[in-house]
Amino acid sequence: MGEPFDRRIIEVGDGHQIHVEQSGNPDGVPVIVLHGGPGGGCSPYMRRFFDPAHYRAILFDQRGCGRSRPHASVEANTTAHLVADIEILRHQLGVGRAILFGGSWGATLALTYAQTHPEVPMALVLRGIFLGSRAELDWFYGGGAARFFPDRWAEFQAPIPEAERGDMIAAYHRRLFGGEQGQEMRYALPWLIWENALAGLEIAAAGHAPPAYARAFARLENHYFANNCFLEDGQLLRDRHRIEHIPAVIVQGRYDMVCPPGSAWQLAAGWDKADLRLVPASGHALSEPRIATELVRAMDGLRAS
Repeated sequence: MGEPFDRRIIEVGDGHQIHVEQSGNPDGVPVIVLHGGPGGGCSPYMRRFFDPAHYRAILFDQRGCGRSRPHASVEANTTAHLVADIEILRHQLGVGRAILFGGSWGATLALTYAQTHPEVPMALVLRGIFLGSRAELDWFYGGGAARFFPDRWAEFQAPIPEAERGDMIAAYHRRLFGGEQGQEMRYALPWLIWENALAGLEIAAAGHAPPAYARAFARLENHYFANNCFLEDGQLLRDRHRIEHIPAVIVQGRYDMVCPPGSAWQLAAGWDKADLRLVPASGHALSEPRIATELVRAMDGLRAS
């Protein structure tokens, strides 16, 4: 998919401005793309999954990250705000029903939006399922994943005094919101590296990132996780009945260490219209070769249906 045919800034209230871009066919089937993180922002790579002759791909940077402003801001930045932003964006762009495409946190947001507005999605294409539960956060930040990556876990813990390591989310929160930007950037990088190191099974992890990007990513992600993603524990499974009429393709890496396959299995179990695809020899990242191939196959399948 080539360059966007439309780029704009949309005012969504609370002082936030959302950067939006549209690619592909202006008259095509709309696909609303929800990036991960929270705080990850969109990239041109995310356009590659959509046949430009058939799809109208709508990408936007969620509050506080990417090219949205104010940068790295957590004020008025909750899951409910992001759900409302999708509605504002949809109405301003004249979009009716649409496919929702999201991975990791983007899948969380897609499920939350769909359960809030079940009349809107034509289909869901989800990757690396994260349900925003306490158990999932405990797995990744409480020592579960550390059993497989003790070296990386030691690096993640190293900046934090031993007495505070019992709650790594809270320990990093104190430092990412200390009010001194230089300190926030110093602690943002190990937060980001811990996740990146575990994201890919066959791709190398980035050991660095632009400081401003790392700060926005770490602050937003930590803010959401410190607040349990602003969801009730188990909410997305409890309310699944609201979306069981919607076809869904769930693409899940068999060896995903960030969001293990148990959540995808729970989500799909008993959902007749859900097609769970457990991808062999694959981890979490969107750029994993087999994951990317399966997502293209999913979108091409919807095009043909």
